[in-house]
Amino acid sequence: MSHYQAKMSSKGQLTVPAPVREHFDLKTGDIVDFYVDETERPVRMVARNKSLVELAGMLDAYRLPGGHAGTIAEMKEAVGEYLAEKHERISREWNEWHEFQQWKRRRDKRRPV
Repeated sequence: MSHYQAKMSSKGQLTVPAPVREHFDLKTGDIVDFYVDETERPVRMVARNKSLVELAGMLDAYRLPGGHAGTIAEMKEAVGEYLAEKHERISREWNEWHEFQQWKRRRDKRRPV
Protein backbone atom coordinates (compact mmCIF):
# COMPACT_ATOMS: atom_id res chain seq x y z
CA MET A 1 0.00 0.00 0.00
CA SER A 2 1.36 3.41 -0.96
CA HIS A 3 1.43 6.29 1.49
CA TYR A 4 1.08 9.97 0.61
CA GLN A 5 0.54 13.03 2.76
CA ALA A 6 -0.62 16.60 2.29
CA LYS A 7 -0.32 19.66 4.49
CA MET A 8 -3.43 21.75 5.17
CA SER A 9 -3.19 25.45 4.30
CA SER A 10 -4.39 28.24 6.57
CA LYS A 11 -7.58 28.29 4.46
CA GLY A 12 -8.27 24.61 5.18
CA GLN A 13 -7.21 23.45 1.72
CA LEU A 14 -5.25 20.31 0.88
CA THR A 15 -3.28 19.67 -2.29
CA VAL A 16 -3.90 16.11 -3.40
CA PRO A 17 -0.49 14.57 -4.17
CA ALA A 18 0.19 14.06 -7.88
CA PRO A 19 0.36 10.22 -7.71
CA VAL A 20 -3.08 10.18 -6.05
CA ARG A 21 -4.52 12.56 -8.66
CA GLU A 22 -3.10 10.37 -11.42
CA HIS A 23 -4.37 7.14 -9.82
CA PHE A 24 -7.93 8.48 -9.58
CA ASP A 25 -7.66 10.50 -12.82
CA LEU A 26 -8.72 13.61 -10.87
CA LYS A 27 -9.18 16.85 -12.77
CA THR A 28 -10.14 20.39 -11.74
CA GLY A 29 -13.75 20.44 -10.56
CA ASP A 30 -13.99 16.70 -9.77
CA ILE A 31 -15.88 15.83 -6.60
CA VAL A 32 -14.17 13.83 -3.85
CA ASP A 33 -16.20 12.39 -0.97
CA PHE A 34 -14.70 11.82 2.47
CA TYR A 35 -16.26 9.23 4.78
CA VAL A 36 -15.23 9.63 8.43
CA ASP A 37 -15.25 6.67 10.82
CA GLU A 38 -16.71 8.28 13.96
CA THR A 39 -15.21 5.65 16.28
CA GLU A 40 -11.63 6.00 15.05
CA ARG A 41 -9.46 8.40 13.04
CA PRO A 42 -9.56 6.77 9.58
CA VAL A 43 -11.18 8.53 6.65
CA ARG A 44 -12.17 6.86 3.38
CA MET A 45 -11.87 8.92 0.20
CA VAL A 46 -13.95 8.23 -2.91
CA ALA A 47 -13.46 10.10 -6.19
CA ARG A 48 -16.65 10.79 -8.15
CA ASN A 49 -15.17 11.86 -11.46
CA LYS A 50 -16.93 9.79 -14.10
CA SER A 51 -20.01 11.26 -15.74
CA LEU A 52 -23.01 9.22 -16.84
CA VAL A 53 -22.06 9.95 -20.43
CA GLU A 54 -18.61 8.41 -19.90
CA LEU A 55 -20.14 5.39 -18.16
CA ALA A 56 -22.70 4.94 -20.95
CA GLY A 57 -19.86 5.16 -23.48
CA MET A 58 -18.11 2.29 -21.73
CA LEU A 59 -21.25 0.19 -22.13
CA ASP A 60 -21.61 1.11 -25.82
CA ALA A 61 -18.05 -0.02 -26.37
CA TYR A 62 -18.65 -3.37 -24.64
CA ARG A 63 -17.94 -6.17 -27.07
CA LEU A 64 -17.80 -9.90 -26.61
CA PRO A 65 -14.67 -11.81 -27.73
CA GLY A 66 -16.33 -12.57 -31.09
CA GLY A 67 -16.73 -8.83 -31.74
CA HIS A 68 -20.53 -8.67 -31.49
CA ALA A 69 -22.25 -6.30 -29.09
CA GLY A 70 -23.22 -7.75 -25.75
CA THR A 71 -26.82 -8.01 -24.61
CA ILE A 72 -28.13 -5.81 -21.81
CA ALA A 73 -27.93 -8.79 -19.44
CA GLU A 74 -24.29 -9.44 -20.42
CA MET A 75 -23.46 -5.76 -19.96
CA LYS A 76 -25.13 -5.70 -16.54
CA GLU A 77 -23.18 -8.80 -15.56
CA ALA A 78 -19.90 -7.25 -16.76
CA VAL A 79 -20.60 -4.01 -14.87
CA GLY A 80 -21.51 -6.02 -11.76
CA GLU A 81 -18.27 -8.00 -11.98
CA TYR A 82 -16.27 -4.82 -12.46
CA LEU A 83 -17.92 -3.12 -9.47
CA ALA A 84 -17.44 -6.22 -7.30
CA GLU A 85 -13.73 -6.33 -8.21
CA LYS A 86 -13.38 -2.59 -7.55
CA HIS A 87 -15.16 -2.91 -4.21
CA GLU A 88 -12.90 -5.82 -3.26
CA ARG A 89 -9.77 -3.81 -4.17
CA ILE A 90 -10.92 -0.71 -2.27
CA SER A 91 -11.85 -2.80 0.78
CA ARG A 92 -8.50 -4.61 0.69
CA GLU A 93 -6.57 -1.34 0.40
CA TRP A 94 -8.65 0.21 3.18
CA ASN A 95 -7.98 -2.77 5.48
CA GLU A 96 -4.26 -2.68 4.71
CA TRP A 97 -4.13 1.04 5.44
CA HIS A 98 -6.11 0.58 8.66
CA GLU A 99 -3.81 -2.25 9.80
CA PHE A 100 -0.79 -0.06 9.04
CA GLN A 101 -2.25 2.77 11.14
CA GLN A 102 -2.85 0.39 14.06
CA TRP A 103 0.69 -0.97 13.77
CA LYS A 104 2.05 2.60 13.70
CA ARG A 105 0.09 3.56 16.82
CA ARG A 106 1.34 0.46 18.68
CA ARG A 107 4.90 1.19 17.58
CA ASP A 108 4.66 4.84 18.68
CA LYS A 109 3.36 3.79 22.13
CA ARG A 110 6.37 1.51 22.62
CA ARG A 111 8.93 4.18 21.77
CA PRO A 112 10.53 5.92 24.74
CA VAL A 113 9.88 9.66 24.93
